[in-house]
Amino acid sequence: MRTQSTNVNTVGSWLGRIFRLDFTAFNEIRANPSATSAAIAVVFGASVLAGLGSWLWALQTVVVDNDKAFIRSFLLGSLIQTIMWFSWVYVAYLVLTWGYGARQDFRELTRAMGFAFAPVALSVLVFVGALAVPIGLISFMIAILFTNAAIQQVSDADADEAIVANVLGFSVFAIVMGGCANIYEINSIGGLAPGVFFFSLDL
Repeated sequence: MRTQSTNVNTVGSWLGRIFRLDFTAFNEIRANPSATSAAIAVVFGASVLAGLGSWLWALQTVVVDNDKAFIRSFLLGSLIQTIMWFSWVYVAYLVLTWGYGARQDFRELTRAMGFAFAPVALSVLVFVGALAVPIGLISFMIAILFTNAAIQQVSDADADEAIVANVLGFSVFAIVMGGCANIYEINSIGGLAPGVFFFSLDL
C-alpha cells in the first residue's frame, strides 16, 4: 500500500512540476522504467476527461442522442484516442532516429510524451458550448508545447528537429482522430472521438 501511495504521489509531483514548466521532471520520468504504465494512464485519463467533456456537451443538446454520445465519444472515443496517441509518439520517434539520426529510446520517449499529454484533460471543459472548440484547441496547443519540451529533454535532438518530429507525429494523430469523428456520426455531429475531436469535420 505504501508503494502505491508513493507512486501516486510521485506521479502527482511530476505533473505539478510539468505544469509549473519545470521540464527537468522529464529527465526523471525517462529514467524510471516503472513510469511507463503511469504515462499511459495519464494519456488514458486525459482522454477520458476529454470524452466526458464532449458527452456533457451532448447532454445539453436536443440533436444528439445522449446514449450514443456516451458510448461513442466517452467510452470508445477515449480508448481510440489513447491507442492512436502511440502513433504520435512512434512517428516522432521515427523522424528523430531515421530522419535526424538522433539518439533516442522509444520507451523513454513514450514515458515523457505520455506525461506531456496531460493538458488534454482540460478538454473536459468543452461542455461549455460557446467555448468548446477554443478550449479544445488550447488544451492540445499546450500539450504540443509540453511534448516538444519532453522530446528535447529526453533526446539529443536540436530544437528545430524536435519541432518537426513533434508536429509530424501530431499531424498523423490529428488526421486519424479527425477521421474517427466522421465514423458512426450521431446526427451528423460527430463519431468515435472525444473532446474537440468529437465534432466531425463536415460541420
